[in-house]
Amino acid sequence: MINKEAKNVARVRRHKRVRAKISGTAECPRLNIFRSNKNIVAQVIDDVAGKTLVSASTMDKEVKTKQSNIEAAKEVGELIAKRAIKAGIKNVVFDRGGYIYHGKVQAFAEAAREAGLEF
Repeated sequence: MINKEAKNVARVRRHKRVRAKISGTAECPRLNIFRSNKNIVAQVIDDVAGKTLVSASTMDKEVKTKQSNIEAAKEVGELIAKRAIKAGIKNVVFDRGGYIYHGKVQAFAEAAREAGLEF
């Protein structure tokens, strides 16, 4: 039989490969997304200083949809964009976290772009 590795192991490997190429700075931080079965979490990270500048998730009070679906991804995308702009961040580098740019990840990215982030 052929042994197939777990999906998350393959995702982490893809994410490491991408992270070797992109990095966030103070001028252009990294917008990272993580999605689990229950929640969606987004962070704007300055990799040089090693600090999270802004974060948003489905666990926040402002987000009405409390599950991991496309509507929640749109809400989190809008919220992270509003918080980033309020913190003075307009340009970011998008890190999809090893996920396919489809579904929740695509909805999140498009909502963040519509709310004013540039990437």
